[in-house]
Amino acid sequence: MTNSNIENDPLFQPLTIKHLTLKNRIMSTSHASGMDDDGMPAERYQRYHEEKAKGGLALTMFGGSSNVAPDSPSVFGQLRVDDDRVIPYLQSFSERIHAQDTALMCQITHLGRRGDATVDYWLPTLAPSPVRETLHRSIPREIGEDDIKRIVKSFGAAARRCYEGGLDGLETHAGAHLIGQFFSPDINRRSDKYGGSIENRVRFALMVHEEIRSSVGENFLVGMRMSIHEDRGGLSAEDAIEIAQILEREGAIDFLNCVSGRMDTELALAEKNMPGMSQPLAPFLPQVAVMKQAVSLPVFHAARITDVATARYAIRDGILDMVAMTRAHIADPQIVNKIRRGEEDRIRPCFGATHCMHKKPSCIHNVAAGRETELPQVIEPTTGTIKNIVVVGGGPAGMEAARVAAERGHRVTLLEATPQLGGQLQLAARAGWRRDLISVVDWRVAELDHLGVEVRLNNYADGDDVLELSPDVVIVASGGLPNFGDLEGEQNCLSTWDVLGGDVEPARRVLVYDGTGRHEALSCAEFLAARGAAVTLATIDDQVGAELGYGERPVHRKQLYQLNVPVHLDLMLKSVRREGDSLVATLTNDLTDAPVEIEADQVVVERGTYPLDEVYVQLKENSANRGFTDIEALLQVRPQPFEVNGDGGYRLYRVGDAVSSRSLHAALLDAFRIAVAL
Repeated sequence: MTNSNIENDPLFQPLTIKHLTLKNRIMSTSHASGMDDDGMPAERYQRYHEEKAKGGLALTMFGGSSNVAPDSPSVFGQLRVDDDRVIPYLQSFSERIHAQDTALMCQITHLGRRGDATVDYWLPTLAPSPVRETLHRSIPREIGEDDIKRIVKSFGAAARRCYEGGLDGLETHAGAHLIGQFFSPDINRRSDKYGGSIENRVRFALMVHEEIRSSVGENFLVGMRMSIHEDRGGLSAEDAIEIAQILEREGAIDFLNCVSGRMDTELALAEKNMPGMSQPLAPFLPQVAVMKQAVSLPVFHAARITDVATARYAIRDGILDMVAMTRAHIADPQIVNKIRRGEEDRIRPCFGATHCMHKKPSCIHNVAAGRETELPQVIEPTTGTIKNIVVVGGGPAGMEAARVAAERGHRVTLLEATPQLGGQLQLAARAGWRRDLISVVDWRVAELDHLGVEVRLNNYADGDDVLELSPDVVIVASGGLPNFGDLEGEQNCLSTWDVLGGDVEPARRVLVYDGTGRHEALSCAEFLAARGAAVTLATIDDQVGAELGYGERPVHRKQLYQLNVPVHLDLMLKSVRREGDSLVATLTNDLTDAPVEIEADQVVVERGTYPLDEVYVQLKENSANRGFTDIEALLQVRPQPFEVNGDGGYRLYRVGDAVSSRSLHAALLDAFRIAVAL
């Protein structure tokens, strides 16, 4: 099936910038994928981008925050373009991407104050003025004229390496990095020729780009990623427009890659710069449209443009020249091919979980992302025997096992005890700003239907029920149940499932105890407080959301502040007893052992789950492999070895929370690794 309207689709119109013609209007922007090998873009790094190129996009940019000088440290897994040893890597990278008729560009930068003086070479950070950055805790020294000249030369040398590496172009990073720190009156408090007026604040950028031009010539694209609006005393939209116009007038840049906001706190990143699912889709397009009207340069942009309809609108209405679906391509590198085939409805959705920013660059529900040297992005049908596969459990792990096995061409039956698929995600999606998690379920429901998987709901299967289906392989993905551990007074407590599932009404005073540092307790506390309960949150950890990433923690913390939820850290819940009409929870300080008592009307406990694995136990002894999973084969993604156990005619595996209480991504990875090797 092909899309007959491709020729008229705005997304598939070529774009020519100087000498370079891009085959369509879809791209992926530079990001720090954390896949470097000693600062170099080696095989893993290149394969990650190659899959996007195979998927059909016109331009993939790489090397988010690639360092041009030793005093720009690698604080989040950047590449180093300050050494000629990068050139052979770039040459092989270019050859690989160009073979797919895709352009390749790199982002180069000096972080300025956005670094850490205790990593790499232990050099002090520097900035236009000695203004501390909150996020990386750096107190920079004020940059002097000699350092300015040195760093300008470093940018030129890095650009020359990109040119010799066969790239099609590069961009500098002026969003909160050193160039942008000169732009921002909040950081640039100088009174010399580099500070004060806009002409002075843009001087360093012009020097950098003049040096780059002299190093690479005109047959090489040079752009800039620039914040077009900061807040809290930072760069104003009006000043950003004037700076962009100066850069264009002076011929400094060939394109402008627009971003928004600041990057100097976790919350600024999570809401104003790289927004996740707590924020609206495509939140900055109106700002970019204003910039687009102010300049004649081609304009690129990425920020939660996750669906094809929005991307198409942005190009069709002239807001953008190239639409960047960067995180969307981590979720599904085959976006362009699927549009071309008329399969937009089969694109795996990016819904802004920000897992790719926390566990770089892995997508929360595309486990092959970042593992391209191990796992396939496009699953090929088996060349072996078609097997009869039974999956027990229709949560995320079970759905993924069924999907992947069906992609391999096997006959798959999925048995789910409840009236709907999705497992714990059905609960998680009820919790306020995380509602878009249901996309993980909805996409798989549609895929299972497309692939012809037989789904039997309301089917609480035991071992005999499974064997009646004559399986060759059984995958147990039956999940878990709330785990109260050895808590004294467990009968007095509720689980987060009870609350989010709507089984109980919120009481007046509620203590929520977090024993994992994950989302569940925090979402439950927010859910209850939003419904009028006076909630207290206690956690064993030394911070809220200890297992979460920087795109999630500050959102939860902000919600808790706004809902007036007090938080108690470093507390271990020991017991819950009833006294009259109240409950009294006894906790101990994990540092001092001092007892703490909190009185409440309800106590909600989150300690993860324990495996619900009865069917696995029932089937284990008579299975051909005795339920054993060979870890070495699993990691190498090859068929599981086994010795036939008596008359056992089926192989048996467990995945997800049926094994142990872990994250959504871990459960999906379990399922994928087993099923893709069948």
